[in-house]
Amino acid sequence: MIEPLFTDDAFLDNIAHLEVAHPNGVIVAWLGQSGYLVCHGGYRFIIDPYLSDSLTRKYAETKKPHERVSRMVIAPERLTGISFVTSSHNHTDHLDGETLAKLIDANPGLKVIVPRANYTFAHDRLVSAGVTNAATYLVDVPVYETLTSSDVHGCTITAVPAAHETLDTDENGDYKYHGYCITIGRQTIYHSGDCVPYDGLAATVLPYKPDMALLPINGRDPSRGVSGNFSGPEAAALSHSLNVKCVIPNHYDLFAFNTADPQEFVDACESISQPYRVLRLGEAIVL
Repeated sequence: MIEPLFTDDAFLDNIAHLEVAHPNGVIVAWLGQSGYLVCHGGYRFIIDPYLSDSLTRKYAETKKPHERVSRMVIAPERLTGISFVTSSHNHTDHLDGETLAKLIDANPGLKVIVPRANYTFAHDRLVSAGVTNAATYLVDVPVYETLTSSDVHGCTITAVPAAHETLDTDENGDYKYHGYCITIGRQTIYHSGDCVPYDGLAATVLPYKPDMALLPINGRDPSRGVSGNFSGPEAAALSHSLNVKCVIPNHYDLFAFNTADPQEFVDACESISQPYRVLRLGEAIVL
């Protein structure tokens, strides 16, 4: 079992320390899989959290067991002061009803930002998790629409298309998979969600001038029976095309059947002089 660098009280204490020590900085902490806690100037938000064992229970008696290989960083109900959560798409490790219900209980003013194409699905998942008045917590966005500071407390968030593994849309032409370009504290973070390379991806993201990229590296292996993502070298190459100051890999070290060794990503970054940082679970970086 992989042990996070910080868990539970130690994780919260480290975040609180960093907030005091870097009052103008943007703190990005890896919660596991594609999930991050981001803090700046008293605001906190979360990207794609999966902080439960719902998938392990769901697939326990199937041919595709989701066996954890790492310990959970923190229980979601312990994360307070959260203004909003983003979900890039409907897969449970990015839209987990159990995680979101506990976050909502702990943060009554929380908003959950989802792709417009996924609103009904997200609403039903929250209701199934026991969230009453689920619609009051959901904000649905199409790609290229920017939420302003009045919506998200000092941030701007713009959704961009993601391909997991294709650029899927609903009957209204709304994309089912999103990446998000989030600007806070004069820093812009590009979180691709689950994504593979597609024509025009770099050109789509470049206008938002991301300082940091948070990208999956678990690749595409059809034998896993799940949709794939960037390989490590593909994540490094995209980051280089985007001129980011730092790229952080994700979407590994959660489930035994769907993980990757970040060394391939590290080697690719170093071969093209792309700045990177490989975080341990529960670890934070300050921009």
